[in-house]
Amino acid sequence: MIDRYLTKEMKTLWSEANKYRAWLKVELEAVRAWVSLNEVPQEAYDDLLQKSQSDPLDEAFADRVAEIENVTRHDIVAFTTALTERYGENARFIHLGLTSTDVVDTAQNLILDDALGIIIQDVQNLREVCREQAVVYKHTPCIGRTHGIHAEPMTFGLKFLNWMSALDRDLVRLEAARKLVRVVMLSGSVGTFAHVSPKVEEFVAEAWGWDIAKVTNQTLSRDRIAEVMSALAIFGGTLEKIAVEIRHLQRSEVREAMEPFAKGQKGSSSMPHKKNPIGCENITGMARLMRGNLQVALENMTLWHERDISHSSAERVILPDTTAAATFATRRLTRILKDLVVFPERMLYNMNALGGLIFSQRVLHKLIDTGMLRETAYAIVQRNSLESWETGVPLRELLEKDPEMPLSQEQLDAAFNLDWYLREVDAIYARFGL
Repeated sequence: MIDRYLTKEMKTLWSEANKYRAWLKVELEAVRAWVSLNEVPQEAYDDLLQKSQSDPLDEAFADRVAEIENVTRHDIVAFTTALTERYGENARFIHLGLTSTDVVDTAQNLILDDALGIIIQDVQNLREVCREQAVVYKHTPCIGRTHGIHAEPMTFGLKFLNWMSALDRDLVRLEAARKLVRVVMLSGSVGTFAHVSPKVEEFVAEAWGWDIAKVTNQTLSRDRIAEVMSALAIFGGTLEKIAVEIRHLQRSEVREAMEPFAKGQKGSSSMPHKKNPIGCENITGMARLMRGNLQVALENMTLWHERDISHSSAERVILPDTTAAATFATRRLTRILKDLVVFPERMLYNMNALGGLIFSQRVLHKLIDTGMLRETAYAIVQRNSLESWETGVPLRELLEKDPEMPLSQEQLDAAFNLDWYLREVDAIYARFGL
């Protein structure tokens, strides 16, 4: 991910130096397991642990690994060679009985676990802002739209409540995906434990509170990664769903809400009046990346026989990029919603713009209540509604003049009552404990 869309946490998390720190964490835990099996001296582990703490792997170490890899053309070999240079002869106990993917896949799970932890916290923060705004605008009436056309009254708070509910489901998916990658694989070449005891894998898993990979060939099955990417892609859809709604509400013809516009901000290089929804448009772009990267993860599920590395190059791109995009977009949307500029008076203006057409269903039901056939009632309301559309004459005025209209003034008052449409809002909120 380019720096423009990188948060500080994700930049550090996916750095080369941190990758090698994660590899070393796996390797040291495996050495500790060997010690418990009396296969490696305790003092060797103690020495390696002390050196790893006093001289942690840094960017200089990453540069050295890159130099060695230019010769070896193998990253793990370059890594272990650089470790021997840095930590001395006890480094010979590192990578004992393991194969490259044991370390790479398990360490990648460590990084993914941290990345998903950051994202989940960001989603919780976004959810809280939606909850707060749902409460603020609980009874702020606005027009509900279907197909982009005015439908019936609702409240602005219900939009936020709907988003909060979607984020609840995203959190369930993200937590499940996180659990799925909390797995240790230390089974050696082709997964047979020929050179490493299953007890090593079990020891590490127990130490971390993770699961073991019950059976592998040589790599962890990529359905786990695909599920992580699927949860992130769906979450990206939620982000875009919210962002697109804000973009629609900010359109000049609507102008019911808009992104905050900072002091000194410029909307256009040529048109000084412009205030554009650039933040939400940016979020839409991030969501496209997140969805597109899912396709790559699905393709990565198919590998040749026990092992190939066709997935490796792709994952080096899609995992940092997708998790970074998720964090960047979530935090940007959180700021937008927190400081959203809302125009309740414009919402009322728009709701009244069609001269009462939005109350047509209530009129329909009132007519049915008189004993009129639904088809007959529908024809009366639709005929007058279409005339109102074409002439701009308010619907109620037309209905009052229609000779086939049996409703009294009192009944029409009830049919055109805004409060009636919003009477169950409190009940909807109560479902969320609000």
